[in-house]
Amino acid sequence: MGIPEKDAARGAEPGAPAARLEAVVKALLLAILLITAGRVWAQEPGAPGEAQAAPRAWQSLSPQQQQLLHNFQGTWNTLPPEKQQALARGSQRWINMSPEQRAGAQQRFRQWQALPPQERQLVRERWRQFKALPPEEQQRVRQQFQRFRQMPLAERQALRRQWRQMTPEQRRGALQRGGMRPGPRAMPRRFPR
Repeated sequence: MGIPEKDAARGAEPGAPAARLEAVVKALLLAILLITAGRVWAQEPGAPGEAQAAPRAWQSLSPQQQQLLHNFQGTWNTLPPEKQQALARGSQRWINMSPEQRAGAQQRFRQWQALPPQERQLVRERWRQFKALPPEEQQRVRQQFQRFRQMPLAERQALRRQWRQMTPEQRRGALQRGGMRPGPRAMPRRFPR
């Protein structure tokens, strides 16, 4: 996928702070797809830390939601409550989107569908890891991702190449130090702590 974090956490002790940070960084670029596209496509019911959802009646959906979810009408009552709630939230988000936002969401969904099943499972796991972080750490990860996205393309590519060439130990060290140097630039880039 061309993501710098691929295979970053291999060989680390589970639960070790560096391994946790690496997992977060790994999840960062892959999970952003899920963050922006909506959890309805990626979340499995009953994610850890979530309260049990109450069943939702088909009639409680707005006419616009029912129109969007018409394929589920005949089986709605057989869906797990978590899936009903996720579909209801997702359909409401869709209704509230601008045409440009909808086009972007459709593109991200096509990308999601194109992923092999094992990649999807990996993304789901990384999403769960991200959601298990304290809110402050989640915010730091989001900020770091925004900084990464605002970098010029050449700089992002240089960072990806640099990351891929590192050993797992070097990656851990870069994360612990809080930065990497992209190509010729001397300014360090900070990663979440």
